[in-house]
Amino acid sequence: MAPSWVVLKFGGTSVSTPERWATIADLVHRRIGEGLRPLVVCSALSGVSDRLEALLASAVADMGGGHEEPLAAIEERHLELGAGLGVAAAELLRSDFEELSRLALAASLLREAGPALKARVLAFGELLSTRLGAAFLESRGIATAWHDARTSLVAREEPPAPSPRAYLSATCDFERDEALIAHLGETPARAVITQGFIARNREGQTVLLGRGGSDTSAAYFAARLGAARCEIWTDVPGLFTANPALLPSARLLRALDYDEAQEIASMGAKVLHPRSIPPLRRHGIPLHVLSTDRPDAPGTVISAVGAAGGPQVKAISSRGGITLVSMDTVGMWQEVGFLARAFTVFAKHGLSIDSVSTSETNVTVSLDPGANLLDEPVISRLLADLALFCEPRVIAPTASLSLVGRGIRAILHELGPVMEAFEEFKVHLLTQSASDLNLTFMVDEEQSERLIRQLHGLLFARKGESALFGPTWSELSGGVAEEAPVYPHTWWHARRSELLELAAGQGPVYAYDAATLRSAAESLRALDAVARVFYSVKANCHPGVLRVLHDAGIGFECVSAAELDHVLALFPELDAARLLFTPNFAPREEYRRGFESGARVTVDNVHPLREWPEVFRGREVFLRLDPGRGRGHHAHVRTAGAQSKFGLAPEQMAEARALLDACGARVVGLHAHAGSGIRTPEAWSEVALFLAEAAERFPGVRVLDLGGGLGVPEQPEQSPLDLDALGEQLRQFQAANPRFELWLEPGRFLVATAGVLLARVTQVKHKGEVIYIGLETGMNSLIRPALYGAYHPLVNLSRLGEPATWIAHVVGPICETGDILGRSRRLPPTAEGDVILIANAGAYGRVMSSRYNLREPAGEALLS
Repeated sequence: MAPSWVVLKFGGTSVSTPERWATIADLVHRRIGEGLRPLVVCSALSGVSDRLEALLASAVADMGGGHEEPLAAIEERHLELGAGLGVAAAELLRSDFEELSRLALAASLLREAGPALKARVLAFGELLSTRLGAAFLESRGIATAWHDARTSLVAREEPPAPSPRAYLSATCDFERDEALIAHLGETPARAVITQGFIARNREGQTVLLGRGGSDTSAAYFAARLGAARCEIWTDVPGLFTANPALLPSARLLRALDYDEAQEIASMGAKVLHPRSIPPLRRHGIPLHVLSTDRPDAPGTVISAVGAAGGPQVKAISSRGGITLVSMDTVGMWQEVGFLARAFTVFAKHGLSIDSVSTSETNVTVSLDPGANLLDEPVISRLLADLALFCEPRVIAPTASLSLVGRGIRAILHELGPVMEAFEEFKVHLLTQSASDLNLTFMVDEEQSERLIRQLHGLLFARKGESALFGPTWSELSGGVAEEAPVYPHTWWHARRSELLELAAGQGPVYAYDAATLRSAAESLRALDAVARVFYSVKANCHPGVLRVLHDAGIGFECVSAAELDHVLALFPELDAARLLFTPNFAPREEYRRGFESGARVTVDNVHPLREWPEVFRGREVFLRLDPGRGRGHHAHVRTAGAQSKFGLAPEQMAEARALLDACGARVVGLHAHAGSGIRTPEAWSEVALFLAEAAERFPGVRVLDLGGGLGVPEQPEQSPLDLDALGEQLRQFQAANPRFELWLEPGRFLVATAGVLLARVTQVKHKGEVIYIGLETGMNSLIRPALYGAYHPLVNLSRLGEPATWIAHVVGPICETGDILGRSRRLPPTAEGDVILIANAGAYGRVMSSRYNLREPAGEALLS
């Protein structure tokens, strides 16, 4: 019985150096040793297809001789490789270069290069590389036959007339071909080498299979030969949970079924062309994705089976440069044929629609640049035709982020944290595939990388190796797992590491850096549109912290009488203008205390005005209004909307005005606060506009207090709040509304990054693959992770610079399942007595601590 065929495809980087060709020869020897017959499919040398396109462009631009220099460069590249391979390249490739020169001269004389000519010229990349490859394999003792792929792969006809797509992105049939099997079977050579990317049409003209088409060529040959398997050899050892070039922590996917692999490739993974999978799926031929650089790495196996397991997300794929077309019209509501009319327009302009999202008054579609020519004239003509029956607009550039895996609908309830990651990002379109294999978000392209990093951490940070998930890219690259991430907003920790360890020797302790506090205060004082900044004392009431902020010219915002007394005890001569009192559901006596202290008092409910009018008689007050929409990093810190206890609802303002008039009180300021942890600069200008409109009811208003909530980066992939953009928006508002003073009252922004919690390791526990690192304090000192699911960076101060090879849960000693300070964190191997630093702990840390389990919370120290 004749040996079974195995198809091995090698991409451009895999055929560009003598070292890589040595690897190819070794692999061909191995397959022959396994009793298989190799058919090797090769791409052009890396970059040569681009050079051939540039050759044509030069020829067309310069009639007569513009092609000579780029042609010489292409020839030199191949002769250099031939010399490295030890083959007589000049003689071997002479006729090909002569023909290529004639074609370039024809393009130069005609001053054009149509699709048919372009296909002929670009085919030379693969023809040249395989001629060199066949000669090299022969020189290594492998009897090798050179096969012209155009004699075997015939493009499907594209009626009614040939188009550029028919020449440059053709498709072929992939039924089993007994004639091809017989023809190649009669070849005495042990191996056959052929070209990817190229085929012919029924007239015998050269056509191309589209960029990346060598994968497809390999699949076509495997299907037509009934191969035992198809191997795609590239520069990465398989498919990963994300793009490993972006995320070294991405894990190898050991096994996928055809549909999952198709989805990952279609939604943006570059390692595998989407068209390569259908021919193999049709014939049940396994596909192995492997790396020429690491030929012994396990790779990814794609078959009808995949890895066992229930519904889960297996990868995040992304595509950039996507154009969205949004079509608005009330007329589409229950109208028969609207979508048909719209889609006909796209077809008229030769545009293939990718995703579709519909509502009663809008249809939005996405156009993938990989499948469409999206230049400005095409888009302009499209919009003009659509404008005849709807209001079209273009949203670009956007990127698609796709969560790929089988059974996505069954796990939607598990994706809550993933959805929260989009809170501060504009999602233009959301689709869930009919195949139940992906959930796709269209976002602004500039935000895509940050989102991918964040989503990957949420979905895969806790995954260890399994039948599905293999090593990380960094591990396969010969290194260890990723180093502990660097957090630019916490650099002061490393500078003070010795002092911090000394402080931790006294037991768990919060340490605050005075220089970082001053820097944060100065950044807000520099906002020239903001008249006053008040620090929200509830974030951190440590006397040393308050003194630093006091000396920096910051005022104080208090929410209880006790906070007022605390501030006034520290600063008995404090100017009353630097004191703001904003209680919520406080008793009558606290409002009295606020007025007695000289503070500006804020009212956020009609009850005090209705029931205690004597407290407010003749006073100047602020009103806290509900802007209607909350913002922030967690539901518990969003302080607007009907489900929030804060602020007067818009419908209560008339009653509040009447009650204030009745007791002779005057409203001199309006206040609103949407939430905490906000990093979108437009949030405060939106609040300002809301308050300015509300001020029309209260002519005595001269101050608009925009609240706080200025966010700081919580995780390494998050960007800081753009204070320049915030300042510019507030300047524009003030220029249009000069009668108002603008105030801010931040808390977390001023103190979060200035504080760390230090605690020593008490125990380390291994439970199967899971590692627990126990600390001497937990949620009794820092409750934010348990309460909000807050993320705090963790650093082992005792082992700075050591490789972070562990993935561990960092936990406290409290008898609660939720006493987890950090899940699945990368840390160096850790031992009892090591000092763990918990960053971004300066806000809402010690002030929210307790003596739960009768354990004393961490102490405090200011580092001057």
